Amino acid sequence: MALSFDPDTIQLPKGHFIGGRYVDAKGVLPMRRPSDGITYAEYPVADADLVDQAVSTAKQALKDSGWATRRPRERTNAMHRWADLIEVEGETLARLEAVSSTRLVGQLIQGDVAVTAEQIRFFAEFADKEGSDLVPTANDSLGMIMTEPYGVVGAITPWNFPLSMAGWKIGPALAAGNAIVLKPSEMTPFSTLYLAELAVRAGIPAGLINIVLGDGPTTGNAMTGHPDVAKISFTGSTAAGSAIMANIARTGVKPMTLELGGKSPQIVFADADLTLAANAIANSILVNAGQACVAGSRVIVEQSVAEPLIAAILARMQTIKPGPTWDETSDYSPIISERQIHRIDAIVQAALDAGAECLAGGKFLDRKGYFYAPTLLSNVGQDSPAVMEEIFGPVLTLQTFTDEEEALMVADHPTYGLAAGLFTRDLSRAIRLTRRLQAGTVWVNRYSRSRDHILPTGGYKQSGIGKDLGREAYQANRKSKSVLINL
Repeated sequence: MALSFDPDTIQLPKGHFIGGRYVDAKGVLPMRRPSDGITYAEYPVADADLVDQAVSTAKQALKDSGWATRRPRERTNAMHRWADLIEVEGETLARLEAVSSTRLVGQLIQGDVAVTAEQIRFFAEFADKEGSDLVPTANDSLGMIMTEPYGVVGAITPWNFPLSMAGWKIGPALAAGNAIVLKPSEMTPFSTLYLAELAVRAGIPAGLINIVLGDGPTTGNAMTGHPDVAKISFTGSTAAGSAIMANIARTGVKPMTLELGGKSPQIVFADADLTLAANAIANSILVNAGQACVAGSRVIVEQSVAEPLIAAILARMQTIKPGPTWDETSDYSPIISERQIHRIDAIVQAALDAGAECLAGGKFLDRKGYFYAPTLLSNVGQDSPAVMEEIFGPVLTLQTFTDEEEALMVADHPTYGLAAGLFTRDLSRAIRLTRRLQAGTVWVNRYSRSRDHILPTGGYKQSGIGKDLGREAYQANRKSKSVLINL
């Protein structure tokens, strides 16, 4: 399968997707390709009136289609057909994703596209397997906890994994009987638009999935504050999550799921398989050039094995092949924008000014587009900018420890608690530290999500509220009522 393509030949979906069709919209924001910096499209910004149109369409489609009250297996079957079509149209989805984002076309078919189809199927199966519960009450009464969909769910997805993040949001919302209005990032909307088009082609009623294009201050605020949007699901930065919470509070009260920023530690003990650890650590920061909320950006290694671990990480960093996202031979991504690459460099330079030592990288790559060299910084303290701030780029920091208590102390971050990695052959230690690490996800002797979609993801501290994926994501898209009947 030849996946490389000429980005100038790609036909991009145009406009918002509301009620099962594209709605023409005038572009106002320039869009630049990360791989070469070329302006290639303009992006519209939906105002409050258009958001209201999308929400009203979703509300009416939910009523007219009877989606929430259909036999649950009908919802399951429709979503399975959608997943099948996602796989059939995988090449088109991959190219639409690669042209605007940091995702490499050579990794998308077996990665993001396949995972998105799996997620849709996974959530589809909850529709006829999760429901109300009978609960123990007095013998002369019958107690039930009934669940039902919220109605219209609002979702906002980030730019770093546009396709799979859309699957995270749409899958559980639809399976649970809701309609959805989703705003993708203004930098990476095209695969999400086509995903919604495929849903209608697969037989999911038009209007249940609506995609509105726009920015956060105008479009996002209109959606999150809309009185007919009953729940919000957001993945993005902690700052943006805080702004969403504030906007919701100004306009009322509604439940929300927020998966936010991270500054995740990876702790390596002297008894670990250092080759395995070095590969996992390097891959965690090289994949998508570190542009992932769970990027394991803080390496915390036992002092006695720091040198061989560093050598192995540096060796892996030297093997990268940067290139445009539309070249299937590329294996190292660009940074999403000029603004972001300069922010990454500013944090690195601030860390160096504060006394850090640069063991690799710390500079722009000399090529077209927004590429930053894989970077490893040592001699950093807990107050270093590179340790404190979520960089969202290919930057690792290195700290050392001599015992478990020191390792846990260094690993603890005052702001974030999204994920953590732990490398050791000692099972007792692994369990002991897993219980104490302040993170919503802990990986032991690995550092990456698997395709076990049953495992939920979400953070501690300011890394979020609630969970995506897993049973929890489905349940978060249904509300419950208690019922007590006297017999």
